[in-house]
Amino acid sequence: MKKIGGFRRGTRSKLRKGVRNKGKISVTKFFQEFKEGDKVLLKAEPAVQNGMYFPRFHGKTGRIKSKRGRCYEVLIKDIGKEKMLLVHPVHLQRQ
Repeated sequence: MKKIGGFRRGTRSKLRKGVRNKGKISVTKFFQEFKEGDKVLLKAEPAVQNGMYFPRFHGKTGRIKSKRGRCYEVLIKDIGKEKMLLVHPVHLQRQ
């Protein structure tokens, strides 16, 4: 069976920037560093597609497990199950 629609299907309002936030992304947000155990909020940056998590996890809070390449391994709770996501730091916000 062929999949209809892509990764960002049905996310028109979820992955949209506010009018005042449009434009170039900040370099400090792109290169921000986190330590193991830091609490972070998953908040997608729509202008950057690489390293983005699945949209279902938008707005969830997790903690940093470790760094893998440029991205971070983030542990989140999803319906009682712990899941590990690989997320680029531009999509993370310190809690």
